Amino acid sequence: MNDLTPFDGVLLVDKPKTWTSHDVVAKVRGHFRFKKVGHCGTLDPMATGLLVLVLGRATKLSERLMGDDKAYEGAMQLGTTTDTGDCDGKTLETKPVPPLTEAQLVEVMAKFKGDIQQTPTMVSAIKHEGQPLYKLARKGIEVEREPRLIHIYDFRLLKFEPPRVEFRLACTKGTYVRTLATDIGQTLGCGAHLAELRRTASGKFSIEDAHTLEEILALPKEKLTQWILPLLEVARGLQL
Repeated sequence: MNDLTPFDGVLLVDKPKTWTSHDVVAKVRGHFRFKKVGHCGTLDPMATGLLVLVLGRATKLSERLMGDDKAYEGAMQLGTTTDTGDCDGKTLETKPVPPLTEAQLVEVMAKFKGDIQQTPTMVSAIKHEGQPLYKLARKGIEVEREPRLIHIYDFRLLKFEPPRVEFRLACTKGTYVRTLATDIGQTLGCGAHLAELRRTASGKFSIEDAHTLEEILALPKEKLTQWILPLLEVARGLQL
């Protein structure tokens, strides 16, 4: 790897709300005229937080980095279900929230810790016969999805002000947090959807070391290298 440049590495972005992960990749690639840019784990448009970008030859590490565990902070809204499981969807049903104590809510959340089977949402990027599920969902098509084994390391209540539930989550890759919110709502009998989500960590990378897209785009290309983690440094910490 003697031909590595300072632009071969990892750039940590604090993704803004409403942007897709692809939007961020395309903007960074076009703005700085990079040939190769990828990301290591999709964030929905409604979500903010850590998006790990791989630049240049570091794109070869994308699959490995994508498999890292993730951490989030977010909020669920009890009493309302949507067709997407999050706040971007259309309301399907509204029900009264039953009287709940924090202790009761913690007890319900605890049932979702450890190994669980989770059925991916129809608005996910998982492919069915070559087509992403979300594209089928836009056409009003629903297909059967196989449940997937995921692991929830930590699912902690941070604040409960009915109908809003604020939480912290640590989980394996492939966990759909909106599905988790929906499942919590079903368990409680009142329904729920994901109101807010912020990714705080991906593997060894933390949101504390990320920079906003606005800050990144304001830099001249030659100064961007101060925020790029070198490929060799990143690869050194991986079991390749």
